[in-house]
Amino acid sequence: MSADLCRLLCRWACLVLLALPLPARAQGFAALGTDAQDFVVPDPAATLAFPADHGPHPDFRIEWWYLTANLTGLDGRAYGIQWTLFRSALRPEPGPVATGWISPQIWMAHAALTTPDAHYVAERLSRGGIGTAGATAEPFSAWIDDWHMTGLPTTQGDALDRLDLAASGAQFRYDLRLTTKGPLVAHGDNGYSVKSPDGRASHYYSQPHYTVTGTIETPEGPQEVSGTAWLDREWSSQPLAEDQAGWDWVALTLDSGDRLMAAQLRDGADGYRIGTWIDARGQATPLPSDAITLTSGAVTDIGPAVLPLTWRIAVPDKGVDVEITALYPGAWMATSTAYWEGPVTVTGSHGGRGYLEMTGYDAPAEN
Repeated sequence: MSADLCRLLCRWACLVLLALPLPARAQGFAALGTDAQDFVVPDPAATLAFPADHGPHPDFRIEWWYLTANLTGLDGRAYGIQWTLFRSALRPEPGPVATGWISPQIWMAHAALTTPDAHYVAERLSRGGIGTAGATAEPFSAWIDDWHMTGLPTTQGDALDRLDLAASGAQFRYDLRLTTKGPLVAHGDNGYSVKSPDGRASHYYSQPHYTVTGTIETPEGPQEVSGTAWLDREWSSQPLAEDQAGWDWVALTLDSGDRLMAAQLRDGADGYRIGTWIDARGQATPLPSDAITLTSGAVTDIGPAVLPLTWRIAVPDKGVDVEITALYPGAWMATSTAYWEGPVTVTGSHGGRGYLEMTGYDAPAEN
């Protein structure tokens, strides 16, 4: 998504490329440069097509299936989970998708479970073409090893309407069922989402209407949970502008039934903001940059970073003026490239819950 994501992809590619012959390594590093090279770039005239766009887009460089959920246990406590599968291509693949070890596709996944007192994280890496990771559009499935997001049979509606979701790490696991009757939401101009003043963009849509049931497990034992979830789908071929060091992204489910996606791409000045307002009926309205303000609160040392764990978010045209607060401040993703991601509570003009992601705050903390 940004230069920070490009660094993440580069480091992750390094882990896999070390096992390859030197010519293949050199080609892979070149393909992860900031220029789109021969990869396809997002097209403002393109139209999202389902179920095809639920599957991979191998002629684009980067892509992800990104799900977060706010849950409540039978014990009354709040929990959050993250399930993310990333695909990156070492070279364009406009023709038939290659199989075996010659596949240029690399896959990485992150899973996390957050409680009010702890944050558990796991990461998986795989090479495409050998069956251990991938995604298919119809029937829908995204997986890496035994982590999976699988579409369940449905007689009507969209392929993402019913999902089975599972992941595990050394100290946690979850097994969840997701259902929705709400519509898919296209961000930006019919799914063409501009990310910088110079026009860098992605194709971006979401399914933000899930209800969730299932079981989580931590060192404290298993717990039945229920709640809501939000799935993001996004693909592109180049990072954001070189002066954008990272981003602050929120997806909020409000008690009113409305939902809000808002993000601020930090460039050392005011930042470039994007957003989508989704009313309780599922009708989506794109929000221009000047319609949203994201104001950070006091910063805190978390892991190796200094970053804000409270934010004030305002969308005056929608009557929104809220503060979000982290459920657990230590929700640091200590993965190949680290970032902060965790559940938040919403107070102010609206109540609710959601998720916050912050990247590019990886400067060493000062004592």
